[in-house]
Amino acid sequence: MKVLIIIPAYNEAQNIEKTVKDVTENTDYDYIVINDCSKDNTKEVCEKNNFNMLSLPINYGLTSGIQLGMKYAYQNGYDIAIQFDGDGQHQAKYLKDLVNEIEKNNVDVAIGSRFVTEKKPVTTRMIGSRLISFNIKLTTGKTIKDPTSGMRAYNQKAIWEFNRNASLTPEPDTLVYMIKKGLKIKEVQVEMKEREFGESYLNPIRSIKYMMNMIFSILFIRSITRKNK
Repeated sequence: MKVLIIIPAYNEAQNIEKTVKDVTENTDYDYIVINDCSKDNTKEVCEKNNFNMLSLPINYGLTSGIQLGMKYAYQNGYDIAIQFDGDGQHQAKYLKDLVNEIEKNNVDVAIGSRFVTEKKPVTTRMIGSRLISFNIKLTTGKTIKDPTSGMRAYNQKAIWEFNRNASLTPEPDTLVYMIKKGLKIKEVQVEMKEREFGESYLNPIRSIKYMMNMIFSILFIRSITRKNK
């Protein structure tokens, strides 16, 4: 089974070395760092360590970075591609669990979920996550407990969906799209760490805006699929 770890990175100079080493020390999977024209020395850190990297000439954003990684996976014949954040919050020790879920249980997308066996805390972001989960359930009939998790493994069928549809994102609305396409999605319990260095893009205001955008996008998909019935 040929597996690729896609590591998007923007201004992660303080985190990327530790992240890549976590992957290489805990798995024998291939990886690719997608440097999204970082303003810090993320690129230089990767070059110094001879990391496998694609460096973008301008800042395209997370969606384009993941799309590029998926195209790389498709063109190089990978069986599974896994999103893995470059900020050090994801733990490589769970990667094999995601791969096993796809290999053994005929799953198309395996999500590294914080809430399979654990309860969601009561925070602004988690309230937003609950609303997204509710709307996914309303739209698809399926329960996704951690829809905003950025740790996801995709099989070849799902990789192909990214390659034929440039509008797909590494976000919750893509899960809705894939469920509607008949793909099987399963969550696997993982733990995530707090970011040690740098700042998250999602401050409280952006978090609320992000959650609202996702909810509207999911409701839009619901309205479109209803019209097509």
